[in-house]
Amino acid sequence: MALLLPGGLRPVAADETVIIRSCYDGDTCRTSDGERIRLACIDAPELRGKRAQPVPARAARDHLRAMVVGRSISLRRITTDRYGRTVGELFVDGRNVQQAMVVSRHAQIDWKYAHQCPWSS
Repeated sequence: MALLLPGGLRPVAADETVIIRSCYDGDTCRTSDGERIRLACIDAPELRGKRAQPVPARAARDHLRAMVVGRSISLRRITTDRYGRTVGELFVDGRNVQQAMVVSRHAQIDWKYAHQCPWSS
């Protein structure tokens, strides 16, 4: 299945459909079968740790949850990160979730990994 991205970018193939069970923060979710997904090419505020920004982090998490939790989502797998999470792009109703998070200002492009997503370069 190919999904068209806004702005005239080339189609991106979504590998499979998954159900999102929960989102820990604004860039990490878990599927109904327990797979952890790290949203590719973006960085959202941290909930905990040295760089924690709890208020914007909760807002980002809640925004992401509203878009994806309980829904059937198309997943384009890219790689696996050092924590064993699947790094990938999510699409809901043909809309790129990472792009939506950036446009809504709940996340920013992570330029170190932007090359993984056609829309971010």
